[in-house]
Amino acid sequence: MKKLFIVFGIISFLFIIKPVLGLNKSSDSLISNNSVSTEQVDNSEGEDVYDGAFDGLKQFYNYTGFANVTWGHIAMIFIGIIFIYLGIKYDYEPLLLIPIGTGVLLGNIPFVEGNMTGIYESGSVFNYLYFGVVKGIYPPLIFLGIGAMTDFSSLIANPKLMLLGAAAQIGVFATFIGALYLGFNLPEAGAIGIIGGADGPTAIFLSSKLANGINLLPDGTTVKNLIGPIAIAAYSYMALVPVIQPPIMRLLISKKDRKIRMKPPRAVSQKEKMIFPIAALLLTTFISPSALPLLGMLFFGNLLKESGRTERLAETARTKLIDIVTILLGVTVGASTQADIFITKDSLLIFGLGAISFVIATMGGLLFAKFMNRFLKGDNKINPLIGAAGVSAVPDSARVVHAEALKSDPHNYLLMHAMAPNVSGVIGSAIAAGIILSFLG
Repeated sequence: MKKLFIVFGIISFLFIIKPVLGLNKSSDSLISNNSVSTEQVDNSEGEDVYDGAFDGLKQFYNYTGFANVTWGHIAMIFIGIIFIYLGIKYDYEPLLLIPIGTGVLLGNIPFVEGNMTGIYESGSVFNYLYFGVVKGIYPPLIFLGIGAMTDFSSLIANPKLMLLGAAAQIGVFATFIGALYLGFNLPEAGAIGIIGGADGPTAIFLSSKLANGINLLPDGTTVKNLIGPIAIAAYSYMALVPVIQPPIMRLLISKKDRKIRMKPPRAVSQKEKMIFPIAALLLTTFISPSALPLLGMLFFGNLLKESGRTERLAETARTKLIDIVTILLGVTVGASTQADIFITKDSLLIFGLGAISFVIATMGGLLFAKFMNRFLKGDNKINPLIGAAGVSAVPDSARVVHAEALKSDPHNYLLMHAMAPNVSGVIGSAIAAGIILSFLG
């Protein structure tokens, strides 16, 4: 950390002394005066030579990041380093936070506009990679990989636990209402609302459709481009599941209820596993056709896994493909957080709403689990802790539930039970996104 502060100190020092050295020349004037006329130089006048050399150094300096850096760039670079630090030091979703943090660094290296460097400059390499985010291409591919690595057995064995995944979606609609109250228009509020589902790919997919900086509102104004803030907020709270959820669990669930042991789930046949993705695909997409890209790829990936005939395709989807798309998605989403676009009042409001919505979603799942127990008897009762897994942060929230149960009873294993509401949360958030898109898209 000492070396990190030294680097930031040097950058800050160079930023402060720019006016003193007369190096505060704007980047725009450099571009407009890019062609330098050839002059006759009198070799006998050494001063002209030195002046020319100094002007060349000034021009070189004005094209460097040191000349164009702002406090916003420094702040965002610091945030990117924090993301990487959390991923490495504390193992908080490293597969997401490290690519995103690196993307934040790449997106906030100061540059002179017009050289096709930035992610928002048409024709730049980053702009081409960002196309998959803007057009919602990457999220369905992520869902394909998730489907190929997910075992729905626990959900098939105990379908009533799907209600917990649905209950946790209260965070989506609470956030939607909160965004409207804070002054966002309907499409923007709809895109922000999905943060409550704690599902990064779904948040990116919906914001690319509703809050993309392209669509026009009925009054002729353009919606804001909120893809970056929404995606960063969604992935940040997904990574912080181990920090946010345990205090809420201990607050709402008594120690006695935390010790409830659930009976082992019944064995699920291979035929049931093969039928489930087909039946679930038809049912969910008939309910929410707008979510077809997400749900279709999710259940297609699961069918590849369970069919027993396409193991090569399933292996590719859950390993190489999802890894490649995760890298591209993380880096480009991170790079979209350019300081001049990301550091706004709207971003702060989105992060605040995201925190509140995540808490509400967790509370909704926990309280609904307690409510369900009023109608269940004997060994059919469920441990209310698994309600927290209704948010679709797979599989982290299920792991957190399992770890919290072990603290109360070292022999109470809830991981398989918690996976049922966890995967249903993924389905629920995609359905919620489709419903919002059908009304506001």
